[in-house]
Parts: sequence; structure tokens; C-alpha cells
Amino acid sequence: MYLHRIYFYAMFTAFTATMPAAAHSVCDARSGPKTTALVELYTSEGCSSCPPADRQLSQLRQVLDPVAEVVPLALHVDYWDSIGWKDPYAQALFGERQSRLVSANRQKTVYTPQYFISGTETRSGQSELRKLVVRINALPAAADIRLQVGAKGNRALALIADATVTDTKSPALLYLAITESGLVSNVTRGENKGVTLAHDYVVRAWIGPIQLTNGVARVERELVLPAEWSRAQLDVIAFVQAEHDGKVLQALRAQHCAGS
Repeated sequence: MYLHRIYFYAMFTAFTATMPAAAHSVCDARSGPKTTALVELYTSEGCSSCPPADRQLSQLRQVLDPVAEVVPLALHVDYWDSIGWKDPYAQALFGERQSRLVSANRQKTVYTPQYFISGTETRSGQSELRKLVVRINALPAAADIRLQVGAKGNRALALIADATVTDTKSPALLYLAITESGLVSNVTRGENKGVTLAHDYVVRAWIGPIQLTNGVARVERELVLPAEWSRAQLDVIAFVQAEHDGKVLQALRAQHCAGS
């Protein structure tokens, strides 16, 4: 599970145990008593069958019940990049994660578009997706997460994430992600040549896995935002996953905390 590898695909540095005085617009989000569903879509701009799935993820709230608790992620893989179009949002580690989830589900096939709901692969239609989220939301949360996000100056975020699990005997992992919505690409080569693609919930930065010790973990980071990222479209995500079977115990999204 690559327990000791912490991926930094942006500029992260450690900071003090409390949110710095220079931080402002602080968001303080906490997970609830029920389990929030984590929806992971593995996709690529080089895949002709992916745009419908991308649109489905963007319209997820319209499909689900109004009270549904869900955190969506679009993880762009890079294994399509060699056939003519390099996906600007792809990261190799997302393909690695997808492969581990496929293995945890005792499956053999990695493909796009591929959905996982709280760690379980699903090929269900919209009605089954709605039912699955309802079932997950009805489960008592097996983990508790707190996210504190503070905007620092024009281009930085200060992040603190705390996680605890109820079953301290079962190994668990904490992950954080920064997602961006409202992205648009004009594809000029490959299977989607000539198509304008729109994306939401695209994972731009990823931290983890981080091992919980005695059922507890804390992550403190400062993120310098690349100039091309739109602060108004960023969300901060945290989720806790069981190490052995990949089941997601709890997820949390701090929305629109990066400022404008």
C-alpha cells in the first residue's frame, strides 16, 4: 500500500500546529455521524468513452436524493497519453491507485471510465447508484474527520486535517486531495480530437497514504497554488480508508474555502 510514500504534486511545506495568524477566510468542516459516500471516477481525455461519464459526475447532485452525502473525485489516469493526446490533468499515481482498488475488489481489469463508490467498483446505472449512496449514508461512520482550511495571501492555502477511527485495531489510511471544477479542454488529437471537454471535481493535488497510529492521524501542510488554478473553484477533500480491503470509512469535503 506504499505506506511511507507521501506524494506531493504541488509545493507543500510543514507549518505550526495551529493555523497561522497570516491565514484568513478559515473554513472548519467536520464529518457527521453517518458515512459519506466517496465517488471516484477514473477517466482520461484520451478515451472516447469517458466524456459521458465525466458529464455524469458533473451532474451527480441531480441524480442523487437531495439529502445525499457524497464526495466526488475525478482522477485522470495517464495510460492513455501515448495514443495521441496527453491529458493535462493526468497523474501516474492515479493509475496506481486504480490498480490497487481493482485488486482489492478481486477483479483483474483496469479500464476507463471506471467508478468506485467508497472503495467498491460499480457499473450500475443512475438508479442503482442512488440506492448505493443511500445505503452507504445509512451506515454509522467508522471514522471522524476535521478539516481546517485557511487562505494565505493571494496564492496559498494552509491545511490541517485530523482523523480518528473507532476500530483502532484495524489499520487505516488518511488521504487529502485538492479538486478543481469548471475546467475546459479543447482536444486537438487522439480519440476525442475536435471535442471540447468540460470537467468538474478534478483532482489537482494528492497527499497520502498517511498511516493512522493508534487510530489517530494529523496532517499539516501549506499549499502554494499554481497560477492557473481558479481559487473559487477549489475544494479540499479528506477521506479515511481501511488498509486491507480499500473500504472508505468516511469522507469530507470543505467547499469553496480557497477564496476568490
